[in-house]
Amino acid sequence: MELKEKILSSFLAFENSSKTDANFHQIRSEAFNAFEQHGFPSKKEEDWRYTSLRDVLKPDYKILPSNADSTIDINEVKKYFIHEIDTYKLVFVNGVYNSLLSNATHEGMDICVMSSAFSKPKYKMIVDFYFNKIINKSLHFANLNTSFAKEGAFINIPKNCIVSKPIEIIYFNTGDDAELMLQPRNLIIVGENSHVQIIERHQSVKQNTVLTNTVTEIFAHKRGIADYYKIQNDLDSASLIDNTFISQQKESVVSVNTFSFGGKFTRNNLEFYQEDERITSNLNGFTLIGTEQFVDHHTLVHHKKPNCESHENYKGLFSDASTGVFNGKIIVNKEAQKTNAFQQNNNMLIDDTATINTKPQLEIFADDVKCSHGCTIGQLDEKALFYLRSRGIPEKEARALMLFAFGNEVIEKIKIPALKERITNIIARKLHVDLGMDL
Repeated sequence: MELKEKILSSFLAFENSSKTDANFHQIRSEAFNAFEQHGFPSKKEEDWRYTSLRDVLKPDYKILPSNADSTIDINEVKKYFIHEIDTYKLVFVNGVYNSLLSNATHEGMDICVMSSAFSKPKYKMIVDFYFNKIINKSLHFANLNTSFAKEGAFINIPKNCIVSKPIEIIYFNTGDDAELMLQPRNLIIVGENSHVQIIERHQSVKQNTVLTNTVTEIFAHKRGIADYYKIQNDLDSASLIDNTFISQQKESVVSVNTFSFGGKFTRNNLEFYQEDERITSNLNGFTLIGTEQFVDHHTLVHHKKPNCESHENYKGLFSDASTGVFNGKIIVNKEAQKTNAFQQNNNMLIDDTATINTKPQLEIFADDVKCSHGCTIGQLDEKALFYLRSRGIPEKEARALMLFAFGNEVIEKIKIPALKERITNIIARKLHVDLGMDL
């Protein structure tokens, strides 16, 4: 049975077993009808012209995960937590919330799970108001996720609240199923004058084939601040399609930092919508991949009102037979005068067998703006390498220092010291050196 046919039959079983109200059933049905009509994207579509799903869609995935808690050894997964600092934790194992590994709270804020938000009357008004409101309904995988939306992180930060510690959202795949599809759904609301830091990770602990199709909606209200970090360092048997949508209100600041180091196939769809004035949107990304890994970043910043800013900086290091794609689009409406939009994508091909396709796009309908974009593709500077070696630094370490320096501008954007150190260590391991830095 082809994957699309299996999804169609699984949806009927899923809907019959779901205990949600008529409004939510309608949302899922409309999303499913859209997916059924259009199916999976192909390279004939402009946004997928460099990205093939052929190998990703081949496996016979299990579509509906079990509702039972999967056992997992804490010693097997504790290394994936940022244990150097205290954090709130929302942990899911094979798509099911694991309360033993989690540290949720309802004291002054809601850091809990979507299944509770869907089922409890006290959350109904919030869910009805926010859920599925900023999804780009032309995205095939976003519709597919909405069709099966059931579990994920629900974070509701009320006004005038500074969350005292970061929130970790971690999805584990234990390998209990040989081929598994997971579809987490996250809803994050940052109230007026509030501030939150969130770290998201998807991690397999065994070499089984898994496809994760996740959707995250983030709403930042007036003067709300959200710092979001995505750590993508999964095993080479894992594929990830990450859809993140951000709606910002007046004077809010949202930063999304994406670090793509592992996984067989990764596609990031990241979209910002600026709904008022004096908004700042920050998009930072660092990709370091090798072998036959594939990472595709598709970004959109839509400036709708005047006096707003967006700053986008993506760096990529590609070795062996890896492939990268970057497609960044900035739209400036006619009303969005005094916009300051910056976009930069710099890439380095470490080996001749690596590939990068980059396509910056600007659609500007206002005349009083400051917008710039640029992209570069190059290789390691042999003269600079010779200089470092002439100062007594071995070649391997010299190369690693240069490569690290290439991405350091993005790494410096990390505001959580323990996470910054963790990212630095991952990079060092990927480069097979000890950088000897205390960060």
